[in-house]
Amino acid sequence: MNIGESFNVGLQGLKSHKLRSLLTGLGIIFGVAAVIAMLSIGEGAKQEALNQIALMGINNIIVQDFPVKDKETGEGRTNLSMGMKLEDAEAIKAICPLIDEVVPQKELEAEVSLGSEKAKGVVIGVMPEYDVIMNFKVQKGSFINYLHLEKAERVCVLGAEIKRQLFYFKNPVGKNVKIGNQWFTVIGVMEEKALGSGKAGSINLRNLNQDVYIPITTALKRFHHPLFESEIDQITIKVNNPDRIREASNIINGIISKRHNNVKDYQIIVPEELLKQSQKTQRIFNIVMGCIAGISLLVGGIGIMNIMLATVLERTREIGIRRAVGATRKDILGQFIIEAIVLSFTGGIIGIFIGFIMTKIITYYAAWKTIISFGSIFLAFDVSAGIGMIFGIYPAKKAAELDPIESLRYE
Repeated sequence: MNIGESFNVGLQGLKSHKLRSLLTGLGIIFGVAAVIAMLSIGEGAKQEALNQIALMGINNIIVQDFPVKDKETGEGRTNLSMGMKLEDAEAIKAICPLIDEVVPQKELEAEVSLGSEKAKGVVIGVMPEYDVIMNFKVQKGSFINYLHLEKAERVCVLGAEIKRQLFYFKNPVGKNVKIGNQWFTVIGVMEEKALGSGKAGSINLRNLNQDVYIPITTALKRFHHPLFESEIDQITIKVNNPDRIREASNIINGIISKRHNNVKDYQIIVPEELLKQSQKTQRIFNIVMGCIAGISLLVGGIGIMNIMLATVLERTREIGIRRAVGATRKDILGQFIIEAIVLSFTGGIIGIFIGFIMTKIITYYAAWKTIISFGSIFLAFDVSAGIGMIFGIYPAKKAAELDPIESLRYE
């Protein structure tokens, strides 16, 4: 008997036990679906983290201020440290030889409005190099320049979402908007950034499309700032050699610490280290999720073995007849292995389809980003096929070893 005939016999045997096979195949189906869904969640989370960290700049170092919230702490810090200042940024640029750009920034709590239209966003005082160091380009108009900085001019650049909220489809360049109680002239609109708010490590990320940028000198001179508040909130430093980021971070820490009289009223964030930590966490997550899904596949495999053993028992007489008319042990072995493989393949295909549906449901209802990769589909399907082969061998071997005479007598 050739392989084609064995395959046909295998399919016929599968049909005769299709109800029991279907129940057994559910383990494979949902196991494959679980593998695809869980790995898609992991891949989506990984991509989201990569996007967020890339936004901060892999070659950047971020120095953030620790805000002072009470008078007692404020007085204590004033005696030792004046908080983060523009002079800190200037000192870093002057002393550290490993950097290309240093950009301080100041965030303001101010409402942005145009007539009755109001927009929710963050007003940020920045330097002209901000768009370069953050790889964030202007779509219309121009960005802040040093002339604006020197004169502390009331000019602003709108994020894409703020522009839509205030101007809809109109060109806002040259128009005026109100920030707080002051009027500002719009000189540009930033490109759309496909990234929502989130968190990477110890830094909170916001939706950059809702930012409004003004000269940092304008932010410091034209707006009121509470007592004990640091002059600036953050310094972003671009390192010129990616291999020396840790060294540059240590130098910057030494400069700030000395200027602040060893008061730890700041934190240093290295996006490259956040990336490595994120990748390590993601690997652990994928392993755990893969193991959980693998248990479902294992259960499905055990089910295949049990159903095939039951099939061998029920079809003992059939096996005896086949042996009597010339089928070899190899033919019997092939028949039952093919049945197991067909069952696992069918479950794998259905499982892939259900896995796609599950990821869509997760994305829609949980608002989690999911990415289905070819690797996850291949892994899930390959494992299901392998399980069918492995757990089908023992029942097939049992069937092939049955004595023909005893099989014919079996009732």
